[in-house]
Amino acid sequence: MKQSLTLGKVTKFMGLGFLTTFKDLFTGNLEKEDFKAFLRKTIVPIVSVLLFIGLWHLGSKSLYNTEADFKIEKALTDQGPEAAEALRACIASGDSSCQPNTLPSPVQVWESFQSLLRDHNLISADKAAFVEKTAALNETRVAKGLDPIVYTGRPSFVDQIFRSLQTVFAGFLLALLIAVPLGIFIGLSPTLKSSFNWFIQIFKPVSPVVWYLLVFMIVKTLLIGSSEDSSFTISFISVGLCSMWATLVNTAMGVSSVDKDYINVAKVLKLGNFQKIFKVVLPSSLPLIFTGLKITLSVAWMVLIAIELLAQSPGLGLFVWEEFQNGANDSNAKIIVAMFVIGIIGFLLDRLMLTIQNWVSFEKTDAI
Repeated sequence: MKQSLTLGKVTKFMGLGFLTTFKDLFTGNLEKEDFKAFLRKTIVPIVSVLLFIGLWHLGSKSLYNTEADFKIEKALTDQGPEAAEALRACIASGDSSCQPNTLPSPVQVWESFQSLLRDHNLISADKAAFVEKTAALNETRVAKGLDPIVYTGRPSFVDQIFRSLQTVFAGFLLALLIAVPLGIFIGLSPTLKSSFNWFIQIFKPVSPVVWYLLVFMIVKTLLIGSSEDSSFTISFISVGLCSMWATLVNTAMGVSSVDKDYINVAKVLKLGNFQKIFKVVLPSSLPLIFTGLKITLSVAWMVLIAIELLAQSPGLGLFVWEEFQNGANDSNAKIIVAMFVIGIIGFLLDRLMLTIQNWVSFEKTDAI
C-alpha cells in the first residue's frame, strides 16, 4: 500500500498522474467518484487518438485514390487506353515505381519507423566493426601524435535524434545562463529595465533564420582557418539566442513583482545583495521563472529544426529536409515519423521541466 502511494505521488509529481488512475482501474482500487474523472482524463483521450488515426487513414486513402485517378486519366489522355490500363494494373499491384506519392497512411508510417530502426541497427553494427578494425591503427596514430581515424559514414535516425537533443540542451543552457542573471538585474533595477526595454522589444520577435545568419557571420569569422565543424556551434548559439526571451521577460517580471514586505524583511535582517537574491528574490520568483524556462525550451525545440536545416547540422532538421529532397516512395512516411518523434520529445521535455519545477518550487503545478 505504501509503495502504491509512493508511486502515485511520483507520477502526479511528474504530471503523469493518469498512469496511477489507470492502474487502480485494473486492480479494483478505483473509487466510484473518481470513475467519471477517469473517463474524462483517460478514456476520452484514448478514443480521440483512435478517432484521429481513423480520420488520418480515411484521409490518406482518399488522397491516394485522387492522385491515382489523376495519373490514370493523364496516361489515358497522353498515351492512350493501353498505357492507362497498364498504369492502373501497376498501381493495383503495389509496385513502388508507380505508386501515388501523397499523404502516407498510419500503417506506412509505422513500417517506415521500423525501417529506420533497422537502419539504425545496421549502422551501429557497421560503426562497431569499424572501431574494432581501426583500434590498433588508431593506438599507433595517437602514440605518434596524429589524429585517430574516425567513422565518417552517414548517421542513423537515432543518432540524429541525439544530435538534436544535444543541440537543444546546449542552446537551452546558453539561454538560461544569459536570460536568468540579466532578468534578475533588470527586475531589481528600474533604471536597467528602462535601459534594456528597447533592446528586448526589438530583438525578441526576430526570426530564427535571421539569428542563424547573424551567428553564422560571427562564428565563421572567429573560426576562420579552423578545420573544426562549426555546424553544432552555430546551431546551439542560434537556438539559445532565439529562445531566451521568454525566460528573460518572465524572470524580470517575477523579480520585480516580489512582495515588498519580503524585501523589507531582508533589509531588516541586513542580508547582503547575494543573500537577498538567493534567499528572498529567487524563491519568490521561481514560478514565473520556470514558466519562462518551459516556454524557452519549447521554442528552442521548435526553432531547432529550421536552424539545423540551415546549418547542415546532422540532426532531425537535416533529416526532414533530406527526405523531402529525396522524394523516394517512403520519404513522406519518414517525414511523418520525424514529425511524431519531434512532438513526443517536445512533450517529454515539457514533462521534464514540470518535474524539475515541482522539485525546486514550493508551489506545485499540475500538468495541463
